[in-house]
Amino acid sequence: MPDVNSAPLGSAPESPAPPRPSLMRRHWGKLTLLTLVLIPLIGMSLWVLVTLSYTYSEGVRTGYVQKLSSKGWLCKTWEGELAMTTVPGTAPQIFNFSVRGDSVAQEIEKLAGSQVSLFYKEHRGVPTSCFGETTYFVDGVRGTK
Repeated sequence: MPDVNSAPLGSAPESPAPPRPSLMRRHWGKLTLLTLVLIPLIGMSLWVLVTLSYTYSEGVRTGYVQKLSSKGWLCKTWEGELAMTTVPGTAPQIFNFSVRGDSVAQEIEKLAGSQVSLFYKEHRGVPTSCFGETTYFVDGVRGTK
């Protein structure tokens, strides 16, 4: 009875296939690039999440809005200035602020020319100006008098 595993006469026996390189060896360039991009992106996202989630301080400033404009190439925010005077005739102190919501910016524009109270929260350490040029983010407004 012939051997089933034997090769026909005159042919060389088959050699086993060489071992396939590991995933790391086959794709080391792609994995390195992914690591160099993904780790900083995740770190930056976590930093933004933390700094915008926790409030360093909050309060109210009262005065007259003297400037409010929409700024930014990709990330549009509203940037403004509030002139605060303690005694008429003295130089006002300027409070620079950022507004992230269009609805709050529209309310501020409606009250232009009158005295307003701006409710703000301060977020320190935001890594980019994409969320606002200042650390003071106005989230509410109320007209006074």
